Amino acid sequence: MELRTAASPKDVKWYDTKRLREEFLIDDLFKKDDIKLVYSHIDRIITGSAVPVKPLKLTAGDELRAEYFLQRREMGVINIGPAGYITLDGKKYEVGHKEAMYIGMGTKDVVFESVDPSNPAKFYLNSAPAHKTYPTKLIKLEGEPSEDVVIVKPENKKELGSQAEANHRTINKFILPGQVETCQLEMGMTHLEAGSVWNSMPCHTHDRRMEVYLYFDMDDDQMLMHFMGEPQETRHICIHNEQAVISPSWSIHCGCSTKNYTFIWGMVGENQDFDDMDDVAPIDLR
Repeated sequence: MELRTAASPKDVKWYDTKRLREEFLIDDLFKKDDIKLVYSHIDRIITGSAVPVKPLKLTAGDELRAEYFLQRREMGVINIGPAGYITLDGKKYEVGHKEAMYIGMGTKDVVFESVDPSNPAKFYLNSAPAHKTYPTKLIKLEGEPSEDVVIVKPENKKELGSQAEANHRTINKFILPGQVETCQLEMGMTHLEAGSVWNSMPCHTHDRRMEVYLYFDMDDDQMLMHFMGEPQETRHICIHNEQAVISPSWSIHCGCSTKNYTFIWGMVGENQDFDDMDDVAPIDLR
């Protein structure tokens, strides 16, 4: 597990390109037959991936000082690849393309598998410290609900923006209060329509939680400019397909690409109010 410390905005304004990328970019996710994990001191979030050719078991490692990974944590998983299986304490769930799971604290054995190992699943992970066990749920955009399965509510499929503003997008909120209960973790997926390239604009900050973005559904030669930093001290990081970026609570987080794309947002912190944010007008950015 890679460890990264927190960063002060007073220091970040002096970072060069190399240092910005070292601190905030996660560019080596989704390696076949491997679990990749990055532990950030910013709200203690763990971001990672699992691409199982053979079954891969999630372990705590020495870094967590825990008997098992979810002893004191909760986790959200979204599969951006072909269908796969997640087995939790012996119970197997099939997780399809762009389907999600919330896994509650106390789950001891977590095993990732692919339905077709020659075309493996791509599981993307966000994990946060937890204080209470909430029920594990499989989350789908369509289908029938059951005791273990949650279907995203119509009000949590929100269409925003316009093609004229180059930001026509749909926000799918997977893990948030009122749909899937958690201690602090929230996750969702936003898809931009063809001809739209801007996300999260007008941008914002939210002091009470941090965020991680994963960008995907991008062509090999596609580039996205992710903007970060304080509103009057903006910086940028060049992003390519299936790369993630860590966004501290004091930082804006928005992007613009050469073509449309999809991104997953994950938030942790003390506040789960999705709309608790401090908007920044584009004309005020520097």
